[in-house]
Amino acid sequence: MTDLLVRDLAYVNGQWSAAASGATFEVRSPSSGELVGIVPDLSVDDTRVAIAAAAAAWPAWRNRTAKERAVVLQAWHALILQHREALATLMSRESGKVIAESRGEVLYGASFVEWFAEEGKRAYGEVVPPPARDRRIVVIRQGIGVVAAITPWNFPLAMITRKVAPALAAGCPVVIKPPAETPLTALALAVLAEQAGLPAGVLNVVPTTQSHDIGYELSTNPLVRKLSFTGSTAVGKQLMAQCASTLKKLSLELGGNAPFIVFDDADIDAAVHGAVQAKYRHNGQTCVCVNRLLVQDSVYDEFVSRFSTAVAALRSGDPLDPTVQVGPLVNAKGLEKVQRFVRDAVANGARVTQGGECRGGLFFAPTVLADATPAMRLAREEVFGPVAPVFRFRDEAEAIRLANDTDYGLAAYFYSRDIGRCWRVAEALECGMVGINEGLISTEVAPFGGVKASGMGREGSRHGLDAYLELKYLCFGGIDP
Repeated sequence: MTDLLVRDLAYVNGQWSAAASGATFEVRSPSSGELVGIVPDLSVDDTRVAIAAAAAAWPAWRNRTAKERAVVLQAWHALILQHREALATLMSRESGKVIAESRGEVLYGASFVEWFAEEGKRAYGEVVPPPARDRRIVVIRQGIGVVAAITPWNFPLAMITRKVAPALAAGCPVVIKPPAETPLTALALAVLAEQAGLPAGVLNVVPTTQSHDIGYELSTNPLVRKLSFTGSTAVGKQLMAQCASTLKKLSLELGGNAPFIVFDDADIDAAVHGAVQAKYRHNGQTCVCVNRLLVQDSVYDEFVSRFSTAVAALRSGDPLDPTVQVGPLVNAKGLEKVQRFVRDAVANGARVTQGGECRGGLFFAPTVLADATPAMRLAREEVFGPVAPVFRFRDEAEAIRLANDTDYGLAAYFYSRDIGRCWRVAEALECGMVGINEGLISTEVAPFGGVKASGMGREGSRHGLDAYLELKYLCFGGIDP
């Protein structure tokens, strides 16, 4: 069934097509190096064709009722679930994500399609009390127009549906630029969207290795009214600057430096379990992964010991093996970064209590570094790999200060059984999302996003639809009082 979803062509204006130049690129498994597929390498000119197709499809799509659009989204949701195993297998092959997590991502990604199929029918307006008897004031919400979605490789399915589903529900056509590492999952979603009855031009997938040039086109083309990007803060800033030329609406979900705080009154077993989940999910390659573990002095040694034991039990290997919990890093660049950060930490006094070595290919052992200090690069920069530095703190005030001592503010986690402390710390942390005695916090019903250098806007929840809607004020005059 997987082969039915694997396409070697781009999807533009309802047609499966090659790049005009005939250029292609290979997609290889980070686990084994095997060839997973060959896809077209689209150019700027090809992308302009996709944008024009989306613009041409916009009037008919926006004129459908919200319920009519919901019917298509619900059919797409059903097909995603029907092909869950094929999608998960494909995702694991091209991204290196372990199969259990890929299966979970299919469900997570599908949940956004189901959610926004319903939320699109609730894009309510307002009737405002008028300032004069002969007037009536109404506010309505309308879809913004053509949306460009630039998505990352670490969640190749869910980051598409989290952007595309609300856009489609709002009446907006979309041009997706998936990453060169994982274009096949995006194309598989397009196969199912086509089967669900999505009209030509409403969804377009532009695979490419020319990320910089295509990103520039999507962020400067005047036909594109909205850009949604998930990726690094550096690229987000560049896209934001480029969007200024046409004053596009923006959603940016960028980097993180998530703290995980363990207070002395925490349930240590629960904290260890939550830390393993929050740190080693997709081998530490997610934006909400824990980057710094902050543990109170009196429980520090106990936590490090238990945590190191739990990490040692994690099984690495073939992502398609259902017993494997940790797969490879996505590419050599990612592996080199992890190795560089570990060397820097050890040179600055860190103590390796678990892992710390490469296990061949792109596999790096899940690692715990005790005695971490703010002087280490791991304290300031996002490692994006399976390395957990553990820092000490004395009291609540110091924990909050250390947690907030970063340019980023996406997610944070802490464990405590003191209800007063839970409220104080949750309110004091400078981030968009907080897990309190919980290591896995993502869900379609809650707003996902950050503050500071972690971006702007929210995805998911009822607020996620607003990113694709414009408010319009209607003033009716000449009404007999």
